[in-house]
This record gives sequence, structure tokens and C-alpha cells, in this order.
Amino acid sequence: MYTREQTISRMNALGRAECPFFFVISHDMGHNLLFEPSETEGERMAAFSLPLGTMGNQDGGPPLPERLRFIPSPHPVSRYAASFASVRNHLMRGDSYLLNLCVSTPVETNLTLRHLFRFARAPYRMLLGPDARISGVHGRGCVCFSPEPFVTVRGRSISTFPMKGTVPSATQEARRWLETDEKENRESATIVDLMRNDLSMVATGVRVKRYRYISPVETSKGPILQCSSEISGLLPENWRSRLGEILLKLLPAGSVTGAPKEATCRAIAEAEDMERGFYTGIFGFFNGRDLDSAVSIRFMEEDERGMVYKSGGGITVMSRMEEEYQEAVAKVYVPFDF
Repeated sequence: MYTREQTISRMNALGRAECPFFFVISHDMGHNLLFEPSETEGERMAAFSLPLGTMGNQDGGPPLPERLRFIPSPHPVSRYAASFASVRNHLMRGDSYLLNLCVSTPVETNLTLRHLFRFARAPYRMLLGPDARISGVHGRGCVCFSPEPFVTVRGRSISTFPMKGTVPSATQEARRWLETDEKENRESATIVDLMRNDLSMVATGVRVKRYRYISPVETSKGPILQCSSEISGLLPENWRSRLGEILLKLLPAGSVTGAPKEATCRAIAEAEDMERGFYTGIFGFFNGRDLDSAVSIRFMEEDERGMVYKSGGGITVMSRMEEEYQEAVAKVYVPFDF
């Protein structure tokens, strides 16, 4: 485990040396992991799959059970209502104008973390086994099958892709709702503005290249639609030697916190009754020249009590508690067919 300061120093050194490495950074940036490719095997049970590269055994482990079981026990609506009331109070006071509220959902399943890593259809996947030296806080194992890139770097071009807006179906009617709903549009505008400002701290010529494009995401319950935007800029020529400094300056990710960041993070800590750990942090790969990273959403964790799925959604003053609760419940899925 590395602290925030150790992570920055180590990433800067590896970047300067153009040495490839994988990384996992927790939501609070205080419990972080770095892996060089030579460390892939052995008892670590860590694996990654990103467009720029993979680490660990991608095909190992047992086959899927003949009959799959995946039964969530939704977060009690009364507990969600209490958290919602807390964040709404902050929103009404003007402490925040968009806040990402997250919950944990116990899941009864015969799927293992390795099953989920191996078979989930997602462009960004991460697995950490239940080893206290490498896994989440208190030694929990976890798996992430994320559809959301955080930042990518190709050459000196840096891009970020904040995802805001989800509808639990893929019909034309659902698409039209996602395109026109005022609350969803305001969420996107807030986060795009936040991420554009964040990127401007480390890059020049920052601009919105694509605003609110809609993509399908496969789930065990059928396809859903999610809305994203693309923001890009130009990094300085020496960015690799400042890799850790640049990356952690952009954290925590705006799409899973809210705006303004500092006050919103305080409101989140007050409202949520769970520990985020690696959930809503980031993970990624630097191949010596370029970088891929993803937001750690679509996330399951395992401890001695069993499996827990962590999910959430953006809350504004226009939000209705019942609708936001249903969105958090709808996001408890795995992206492969049952």
C-alpha cells in the first residue's frame, strides 16, 4: 500500500523512466497499489484488462456454474431515505449542486470474484484477491467491470469521459427521455464544467469534443443506456515525469463525487453509511508511453460476510428520492448473460 505522497513520488519516477506499471487508487487516495508487469504471478491474485494492456491470467479459474445465482438484497429504502435527506439538506443550503450518493447491496451468488473478472463484458476490468497486502481496506477482495474511462493519454493529448445519466432500458423512448430530461441535462452540464476546469489545471487548450453522447451497456437484465461526454487538452512535454502529480490532481473523479468537489466530499462523508475504499477510485495502466485509466464503478467486494455490490447516482435539488433509489438498485448487475 502507498500513501498519496508515496504514490505521486513513485508514479513520477516510473513515468520518468518510461517503465510500465498498473495501478489502483482508492477513493480517498490514501490506500493505493502499484504493480510492475514483472509482479504479475504468484500469490497476489491481481489481474487487469484495459485497452492498452493486460496483467495476470485472463482465462484461468473454474468455468461458470451450470445454473447461475445472483440475488441482490436491495439497500433498505428507509436507510437510503435518511442519506438522501442529508444530501438534500446540503443541496438546499448551497453547499453542493450535484452530489453522487452511493450505497452497498448484499448479493447472494455462486459467482466468484474470478468468475466476474473473467466473464464480465467491460472495456476496463480489475481484480484484487482477498490478500490484506494488496486488496482493499481491511483486506477485502474486489472486482470491477467498469464502462467508464477516467483519463486516457495518447502522446500529449489527454482526454476525460465523465459519465452522467443512466436509463434502465435501451428503447427509443428511453433514449429520448435521456436526451431531453432536464435533471439529466443539468447533471451533465455540471460535471462537464467541473471536469473541464479540472483538466485545465494540468493541460492547455481544453475543450469539449463531444457533449452528451449515448451508448448502450449490456447487463444481466438486458441493455441499458448511459450518457457521457468527452473533454480533451494538451499536456506539457515533460508530463511523464509528473505523471503521479498530474493524475492525483484530478482526483477524486468528478463524476462520482460532484461539484464543488471539496464541500461535496464532506457532504458525502456525512451522508453515506458505507466505506467506499477502492470503489469510485480509479485503476489503470501506463505502458511507458501512453496511459489508460477507468473509474472504479460497477464494483463488487467480498469479505467474511459474503459479496457486496456498491452503486450510486447523482443527486440534485430536482431529484426525487424514490427515483434515485430505483436507479441505485438498477445498477446492481453484472454485464454478461444469465
